[in-house]
Amino acid sequence: MVPSILIVDDEKHSREGLREALADNYDVSLAANADEAFNLMDAQPFEVILTDLRMPGKSGLKVIDRALALSNRPAVLMMTAYGNIETAVEAMKRGAVDFLTKPVSIERLEVLIQRSLKTRTLEVEVKQLHERLDEKFSFDHIIGHSAKLKAVVDRVRLVAPSRATILIEGESGTGKELIAQAIHQVSPRARAPFIAVHCAALSESLLESELFGHEKGSFTGATERRLGRFESADSGTLFLDEIGEISASTQVKLLRFLETKSIERVGGSKPIDLDVRLVAATNRNLEQLVRDGKFREDLFFRLNVVRITMPPLRERAEDVPLLLANFLRVFAEENKLPLLKLEPGAVRTLQAYPWPGNIRELRNFCENAVVLHRGATLNEYDLDPKFRGVALVAAGAGPAAPPLANPLSIAENEKRLLREALIKSRGNRTKAAELMGISRRTLHRKLAEWPELDVTD
Repeated sequence: MVPSILIVDDEKHSREGLREALADNYDVSLAANADEAFNLMDAQPFEVILTDLRMPGKSGLKVIDRALALSNRPAVLMMTAYGNIETAVEAMKRGAVDFLTKPVSIERLEVLIQRSLKTRTLEVEVKQLHERLDEKFSFDHIIGHSAKLKAVVDRVRLVAPSRATILIEGESGTGKELIAQAIHQVSPRARAPFIAVHCAALSESLLESELFGHEKGSFTGATERRLGRFESADSGTLFLDEIGEISASTQVKLLRFLETKSIERVGGSKPIDLDVRLVAATNRNLEQLVRDGKFREDLFFRLNVVRITMPPLRERAEDVPLLLANFLRVFAEENKLPLLKLEPGAVRTLQAYPWPGNIRELRNFCENAVVLHRGATLNEYDLDPKFRGVALVAAGAGPAAPPLANPLSIAENEKRLLREALIKSRGNRTKAAELMGISRRTLHRKLAEWPELDVTD
């Protein structure tokens, strides 16, 4: 599509000459004054507006103001025979992309138009990206109608507009990062960066450099200055996942930032003031870590200004059908496959399952079912035995199941499944985690709760 340009100039020979020079590559419209330009802008969109500064009636500055008030903003170039630094500064303050003096160099004008078009395309793409992010991380995409999830959403709505530090706690796979993204997207910082760091994935030295950056020569291999995630998140939100895994020295530096709102790069001594909202997440009990001397109490208090607790999926079973329907649709669309329908018996069976890996495990189940299942429907007998075993135990059936103190106890069901997975994998924790559909980290946490189940690899 040919880019459209509006030329606004009270001198007829000047605007006609510019149209003749540009007509081969652009769709050019002309206006002899600001009012004509306003009518044309109201009637059709333009990618670029080239306006004279001094005209009878309203000046070119008024053209800039009207153009940049449009929902589909064009790039504006200013031209005048009275070029001076004050005029150029005023035009740029109003939002002009650049400034030309008359007589206009067509060669320079072509360069500025092409540059303006590229900049405008990038701005449109960024705007569309933000709109998609707003949609993806809106409250409409937090799926569920359980009371516990509604309580989380209500709390997020309340705290998102504030500057308060937020601590999100909950088991692995419960959606802590999704909530952190939602907090950012509905906050005044939504157009600034959202930077996520998974603390447990990096060693102590790498984490400090990743968070705070480093100066050239601060350690072997530091061949140049590097900005850290804190500086990258300036004016936005920094999300620190698995905050309970950070070292003592990193805890000190993090505490200093929360107290002073400034950081120092590794190897540096100059404080750098930053405007960063911190959201931290953990699947560990930080109070217990404080009691054990593994986490600083003063840092815990600084992080725990507002606490949001994510409920595990087993405590919001009424949300399971909604989540299943959503993920089955998503993976069907991604893989260009027909929508897989779950029969009522399969839904009931999956609702009875405790989902130790939470939403992450359910999501993996849905992707696996869409890709591997043959047929338009899936019933309870198509499910892996680990799902059906829980349903039978919960219903008081299943002669092969060992008697439980409480047949409806989800914890006991989960414990039994974990025992079976360890036996089947001959004590191999990685294979047992795969059989359970959970991460190895979650399996370790479960074994810490039930050490009697542990079997040496």
